[in-house]
Amino acid sequence: MKEHRNKMIAPIIITVLFVLYYIFYFTIVMTFPFGIWTFFLGIIPIALAVVMICVCIQRIKEIKEGEEDDLSKY
Repeated sequence: MKEHRNKMIAPIIITVLFVLYYIFYFTIVMTFPFGIWTFFLGIIPIALAVVMICVCIQRIKEIKEGEEDDLSKY
């Protein structure tokens, strides 16, 4: 179990860094006067943050199932 925990550290750290970046970008964009472009430029980083979290959860499930090297299948 400990070896699985060690392999989960990198995906979690990368996900946290990217989500923090997207949230920072979102707050910067939302400080501009509101308009249609501001809305679209604000929604994109939030959507990307949600996708990053979903991918991280999927990767953690793969690691727990023992599929550490999923690229070897292809």
